Amino acid sequence: MGPHMTEHNTSGNASSTSTFITRRRFTAWCAALAGAGCAQQPIARAGFSAADLAHAELLRSRGLADTQAYALVESLVSEVGARPAGSAADTRAVNWAMANLKRLGLAQVRAEPVNMQVWQRGAAQARLVAPYPHPLVAAALGNSIGTPPGGLEAEVAYYESLDALKADTSDRARGRIVFIDQKTERTRDGRGYGLAVAARATGAVEAARRGAVAVAIRSIGTDRDRFAHTGAMRYDLQVPKVPAFAVSVPDADLIARLQARGQPLKLQFALDARVVSATSANVVAEVPGTDLADEIVLLGAHLDSWDLGHGALDDGAGVGIVCAAARLLQDAGQRPRRTVRLVLFANEENGFDGANAYAERYEGAKHQLVGESDFGAGRPWRLRTRVRDEALPLVAEIARMLAPLSIDHAGNEASPSPDANVLMRRRGWPAVELTQDGTGYFDVHHTENDTLDKVDAKALPQNVAAWAVTAWLAAQSPVAFGPLPR
Repeated sequence: MGPHMTEHNTSGNASSTSTFITRRRFTAWCAALAGAGCAQQPIARAGFSAADLAHAELLRSRGLADTQAYALVESLVSEVGARPAGSAADTRAVNWAMANLKRLGLAQVRAEPVNMQVWQRGAAQARLVAPYPHPLVAAALGNSIGTPPGGLEAEVAYYESLDALKADTSDRARGRIVFIDQKTERTRDGRGYGLAVAARATGAVEAARRGAVAVAIRSIGTDRDRFAHTGAMRYDLQVPKVPAFAVSVPDADLIARLQARGQPLKLQFALDARVVSATSANVVAEVPGTDLADEIVLLGAHLDSWDLGHGALDDGAGVGIVCAAARLLQDAGQRPRRTVRLVLFANEENGFDGANAYAERYEGAKHQLVGESDFGAGRPWRLRTRVRDEALPLVAEIARMLAPLSIDHAGNEASPSPDANVLMRRRGWPAVELTQDGTGYFDVHHTENDTLDKVDAKALPQNVAAWAVTAWLAAQSPVAFGPLPR
């Protein structure tokens, strides 16, 4: 998901100018710093010691030579594969993580139980029966109810977007299967996904409000392949529940072409699904701190995946990246002041149960920074934070250390990856976003096509270097990065 939406959330960037620095103030601050001749004396102004910065440079160099991240992704995908929350494979993934974090030499390796209700997919099939018969490639959306035995058949009420459906005050949808043809724009930062994903998340509610018997959507993806994209949707308890599924992008194009002919469309589909109680776990390990060991710098990823594909990009790559970064910090010869805590979250994909459980368990713990790698395997190109104003000079110095990795500093309006976003908003913990290049991420996101061959092994070391440098300097900072207002 990633960053940064309902799974990778692009919303929530608005901030109070009394708390977060504005672009104008930040530009003025940088100009004043340069005008005072401090550009040549960053150590004195930023507060990091020469030794801290030298160690950050060492971490950056060693991170760029990392091979551990890809080895971990390959191991997870090959030995466990898809690992939907609450499944037997999820249990194997927890055991895999425990064994590998101990092998990497991290401290305090533990599995913290997370109780949850999990949705389980059953069989699904869909086809057009009029005006011409066509089988469709379809996938139920996470949390969807099943159809009645024997399935459903009804005429289609076509809408080119979620906004078009929401604007419809007629009875056109009543008794029909609503089809939402919401397209997803390809963007580097995932912004296009953020604009489109509401069709998946809330389409069933909007359709049911208008009397529809079901909702189908164009897959929220940027590919042209005949794979359906799954993903979570949500019901409103005040609105009747209707089944929800996605069709592949080429099949959505077919529906649009037939719709343009002006003949009634009829669709038939059936799906099974159920919700059961289950237990998973957040897997936690640490690089212990020294004088500020009770304060936490959190590096996160999520261990679960959807049942489609192997979860190599979402989020096997993130697991490999943050585990390798933590191992690099552990083995680099200097202990951080604050504890660096690695957390592999449970059930990010369909409920954020792991993030919510962590927020409850560690409510009283002081967190210096939280971050998560959950946007595939692309190279990071942007640094954004959510910290208090007093910490911005330190962030500027972190940005200077990341600049050789071709990472630009883009201000204090971060929208971190989903689990970190939950922690930031629930607890007011400061957060960081290292935005990866997601240009091709939504081609395979939540599909059968999320497999190891999509992971660019050459891009992972830059990620490891960036997270190691960021975590180290956050841990060494003489200034608290938070808390943030809630």
